[in-house]
Amino acid sequence: MSGQTAGLAVEVKGLTAAYERKEVLSGVNWQVPKGHLAAIIGPNGGGKSTLLKSLVGMVQPRVGEVRLFGRRPKDARGEVAYLPQSEEVDWSFPISVLQVVLQGRTAHHRWWQRNHLQDREKAMESLGKVRMADYAHRPIGALSGGQKQRVFIARALAQDADLVIMDEPGTGLDSTAQHELLDLFVEMKAAGHTVVITTHDLNCLAEHFDLVLGLNGIVMVAGPPREVLTGEIITSLFSRHFPVITPEGGVAMHD
Repeated sequence: MSGQTAGLAVEVKGLTAAYERKEVLSGVNWQVPKGHLAAIIGPNGGGKSTLLKSLVGMVQPRVGEVRLFGRRPKDARGEVAYLPQSEEVDWSFPISVLQVVLQGRTAHHRWWQRNHLQDREKAMESLGKVRMADYAHRPIGALSGGQKQRVFIARALAQDADLVIMDEPGTGLDSTAQHELLDLFVEMKAAGHTVVITTHDLNCLAEHFDLVLGLNGIVMVAGPPREVLTGEIITSLFSRHFPVITPEGGVAMHD
């Protein structure tokens, strides 16, 4: 393993992915160093969710390869937490907040082993980090959207996941909840975690994220947000009405 590869949390090489005969991604190359915040942007149907599922082994490459911390996704599962889109979660399932977070501890046990006292302590500690300890015994379905995202982040923390992958975590959240979620990402980075998300919200990118990947079947752009998110690039990604990051870091809409 080279020194460069050893410093990477995510490495994608020549990835082509498809569902049955429909090719969704073609020739994707991307790297995310350890301890970075990275965002994937692009239009609906551009392959953002497919890329995330390829990272965690839910979608197998037709061509190319994925490495997490230098290993195949199935060999790095204990170090990776994946949070799908909100609509993919059954919020009506009768489970408490604490039970959700305890699921993160299963990565450290054999399937037949039960949780121990230290697992509950770790789960409560993780809930405390996301300021949700007071909700430990509430049903997960009774929480707001922002609170649910905090609980799933707590599950990732309880798992001791070095890489946290989230698909559209800000969807449906009001501006306050979105800002709180971004603050959590910054705290996770400071603690040494790598965070990769998909998002439609470009306001947060220039200020908070180290890397952005613009994806529409192929890689349109990759690099630091302030350097690569030009009007020309975003026009090619989103067409018609498109947002542009201003020199001050805000977002202006053009058509």
